Amino acid sequence: MRTFRLAMAQINPTVGDLEGNSDAILRFIRKAQTCGADLVAFPEMSLSGYPPEDLLFKPQFIQDGLRRLQHIVAETKGITAVIGYVDAHRGHLHNSAAVASDGKLVGNYNKIFLPNFGVFDEKRYFQPGWECPVFVINGAKVGVSICEDIWADLGPTELQRAAQAQLIVNINGSPYHEGKLAVRQRLLSKKASRNGVFVSYTNMIGGQDELVFDGGSMVLAPDGSLMARGCQFEEELVVVDLDLDIVDVPSENDRLIEQLAKVGEARTVQVAELEKTGSQHALIVHEHQASRLKEEEVYAALVLGTRDYVRKNGFHKTVIGLSGGIDSSLTAVIAVEALGKENVVGVSMPSRYSSEGSLNDAKLLAENLGIEIEVVPIESAFNAYLDMLKPQFQGTEHGTAEENLQARVRGVILMALSNKFGWLVLTTGNKSELATGYSTLYGDMAGGFAVIKDVPKTLVYELSRYINHVNGKSLIPQAVINKPPSAELRPNQTDQDSLPPYEILDPILRAYVEEDQSISQIVKMGFDAEIVRQTINLVDRNEYKRRQGPPGVKITPRNFGRDRRMPIVNRYKQL
Repeated sequence: MRTFRLAMAQINPTVGDLEGNSDAILRFIRKAQTCGADLVAFPEMSLSGYPPEDLLFKPQFIQDGLRRLQHIVAETKGITAVIGYVDAHRGHLHNSAAVASDGKLVGNYNKIFLPNFGVFDEKRYFQPGWECPVFVINGAKVGVSICEDIWADLGPTELQRAAQAQLIVNINGSPYHEGKLAVRQRLLSKKASRNGVFVSYTNMIGGQDELVFDGGSMVLAPDGSLMARGCQFEEELVVVDLDLDIVDVPSENDRLIEQLAKVGEARTVQVAELEKTGSQHALIVHEHQASRLKEEEVYAALVLGTRDYVRKNGFHKTVIGLSGGIDSSLTAVIAVEALGKENVVGVSMPSRYSSEGSLNDAKLLAENLGIEIEVVPIESAFNAYLDMLKPQFQGTEHGTAEENLQARVRGVILMALSNKFGWLVLTTGNKSELATGYSTLYGDMAGGFAVIKDVPKTLVYELSRYINHVNGKSLIPQAVINKPPSAELRPNQTDQDSLPPYEILDPILRAYVEEDQSISQIVKMGFDAEIVRQTINLVDRNEYKRRQGPPGVKITPRNFGRDRRMPIVNRYKQL
């Protein structure tokens, strides 16, 4: 039996932090050496961080990364490492994987299939690769590829398998959305079983602007079964022993070889036998992790995305406007989980329309979380604005402008505290509100990071109930969950005065925003035609408003901003 010990390092890099990322890579190389791994794989572009976007247009950034890579390569004594980085060759950039072994750079792989959809813009920066090397490492034949390459029906995996690869090491920067882990596993299972080969999938973790990377690195056996899967949202070294004797020699197929010639060129690279520095018996046993509940998975993504955005941007404390409503309550819970209760400050800003129940709910939430809460009434400021604007507003009815003044006063207060104390303002709007424009520019939209920006309102309720369930108590007061949602900007106001019930609104938004369904298609799903038209009109009219909001954690297949990029000036209307 020939056992090949594989290690997958799902680390949390930061874009542009070449020194910090290099240190993390070296730390995990040492861990892999200690446990006697033959090969350790790191995520896609782990050295530069992913996605580096227009940093790639800075030649000095590329050169600094290449110098860091040389230092890492020198530290690969007794082990082979696959490291994601940015390569520059003949004036072109490549999304690359360096293969370093025993202190030398023994090969390189350039990503062939460059994604250019959703959150990806790789054709803006990179040229595709062509060569598909198979590395012979301690007797094992290993094909290396990068992320999208393994999603191709006929791609590097098939080409390397035809060249007798026994193991495919695929490195990734695959961002999270709800349910994506299961999608990956299904695809990888098919890829492994169709090719009769081991497939290793190494993914990074961490938050980068609006994206969250969830890890979940995994190994699939040649029959498609899951051998091991790393944790989601945690740094981890996943180590697995592979019996390469069970991989059959592929049969020759002239037609397939002819087709694969259009994909790239396979070649074999012999790597010198390694004298390991660690113990072959120091195996960290990893059985695959149980799948999470949807609410648990989304909650973990929101926590990690918030923690990394705040800390990687150099902030320590955050401030949140606590209205006593469910959105600000959920945001506060996530912030405390991400940053600690000592780093979250709540501000209650009552007006003449704030109910006693909402004020008490905000105080009770702060007490439950153990966070500081400041009370700053806005009545005097609101009156001052009304007095200043009296000549201009004279003869008009009290309406949206007056209501939004209250939200804007609150925005000014939060930003003043941010300026004075260096606290990052966390906004509290959800996806349903932002989709329909049920939010106030320079008011409740004012802030640095929108924690639940991509969370539909119905999911806000599901997450809140989940939080209370796992805590065994009403961390979010039950009254907050039970009462009708309201902005409390006028007497007896509820969200349903302006919007359809959320259990109707959210499926319509999902169909239109995330699935590009037409009015007629959505109506056929059983929704009232007039409600559908009104909803779509609200979405289309409020693109200008969304464009001015802060970034927030992506947790759905299509978020506003990185995924869905609609023109602000847009006269197309569905009939």
